[in-house]
Amino acid sequence: MRQPAMLIAFSALGACASPLPPVDSKQAWIDLYTVTPGKVLMADRLDGERLNDGRYFQVTPGKHELTVRFDFEVYSGGFSVDPTERTCYLKIRYDGFEAGQRYRLEARAPAMLPSAYLYNAQRQVVAEEDHNVYCVP
Repeated sequence: MRQPAMLIAFSALGACASPLPPVDSKQAWIDLYTVTPGKVLMADRLDGERLNDGRYFQVTPGKHELTVRFDFEVYSGGFSVDPTERTCYLKIRYDGFEAGQRYRLEARAPAMLPSAYLYNAQRQVVAEEDHNVYCVP
């Protein structure tokens, strides 16, 4: 019983450590970045379809909807001094992805309110989350 569990655990860890695929010059590449260190931002869905690798997006030129999972800590105040983990799903829609271009999707949570911005290679904001954020808890 222990061997199958160990095999599953090691295969899951291997997926995290595997190298990113080569950049396809016929597609746009979107890097994921959190402004606050220690937080987690993962690609979740592309055009409504769940992704196998949450470390990046690579999309064909044109219009796409990106959904990311953003995990961060919140402090509830009161008598509790321990932070609580919060998971939010944010959607960004952008019509102008260009082949061969790199984009950067940044997430942050100032005052416990998550937001995300999509930047082009010139560091210009080209899109932001659609304000329809779903969070747990």
